[in-house]
Amino acid sequence: MTDLFPGFESHRIHTAPGVHLPVRVGGEGPPLLLLHGHPQTHAIWHRVAPLLAPHFRLVLPDLRGYGDADKPAGEADHGNYSKRVMAQDLVTLMRSLGHEQFRILAHDRGARVAHRLAADHPACVQRMTLLDIAPTLAMYRQTTETFARAYWHWFFLIQPAPMPERLIDASPRGYLQATMGVRSEGLALFDPRALAEYERCLSQPGAAHALCEDYRAAAGIDLQHDQADRDAGRRLALPLQVLWGQMGVVQRCFQPLHEWRQVADDVQGGALPCGHYIPEEAPDALLAAALPFLLV
Repeated sequence: MTDLFPGFESHRIHTAPGVHLPVRVGGEGPPLLLLHGHPQTHAIWHRVAPLLAPHFRLVLPDLRGYGDADKPAGEADHGNYSKRVMAQDLVTLMRSLGHEQFRILAHDRGARVAHRLAADHPACVQRMTLLDIAPTLAMYRQTTETFARAYWHWFFLIQPAPMPERLIDASPRGYLQATMGVRSEGLALFDPRALAEYERCLSQPGAAHALCEDYRAAAGIDLQHDQADRDAGRRLALPLQVLWGQMGVVQRCFQPLHEWRQVADDVQGGALPCGHYIPEEAPDALLAAALPFLLV
C-alpha cells in the first residue's frame, strides 16, 4: 500500500475487544475521516488523497471486517457488525489520534457507518459528504425489481451462513468481477494495484464472513436502529452533502435528496458524471463538489 499513499503514516489501532483497525494518516489541516465501501478497502481514496492532503489531516481506516481490519465471528443478531458498533470503532480510533471533532467523506458502506456515527455521536461530526447511497431504511422499503436485480448482492449476502461465504471463498476474484466489474467501465477503471489489494483482502480467512455479517446487520438490527430514530423524531442537524453517480443505481431507483431530507435538516448535493465508484471513476468531479463544502 505504500505506493498508493506515499508519505502517509501507518498505524494499527485497538478499537474494541478483539478488534484492531489499520489506518493511514497524512496531510495537514483539520481532521477528515475517509470511509470506504464494499467490497473494497481504504485504497479507494488513492486518487483523491494527494489532492485533499494539503487541506486536511486525512485518516483512512479499513472498516471492521474489511481490508486488514480484524474480522470477528458474527453474533447471533449480527450486532457486532451493526453500523452503531462500526461507528463506535471510528469514534474510538479518531480519539486515539487526538481528534474529538472531525469531518467525514464516505462512500457506500462507509457512508452508512457515517450516517450512524453522526446520529449517535452528533458532537463529533462537524459536516459530512456521503457518496452514492440513500438511507438504508428507505432503500429496503422501496425495493423494486429493478433495484433487486441491480443490487442482487444485498439479498445474496444476507442469506444464512455459510452458503454465501462458501461461494465467495471459492472465487474472491469472481465475486469482485460479479459486483464491481459489471458497472460502468468494468474492472478496467480501477488501478491494478488497488484491484490487487481488494482481491488480496477478500481472499483472507474470515473476510467473506465479515462482509456477509455487515449486510446481515444492515437488513436487521440496523433497520431497527434507523426506525427507532424516526419514531423518536431524531434527525441529523449537521450540514450534509450527498453526491451520487448519474449513471448509477441510486440515481435510477431513488430520489437521494428527497430521502436524505426525511432524516436530516440541512441537505445539499447532486449527481456527478460517473457510476457508483465515484472516488476512482470521477476524482476531479468529486473534489470540485466536495472540497468547497468540506472546507467551510
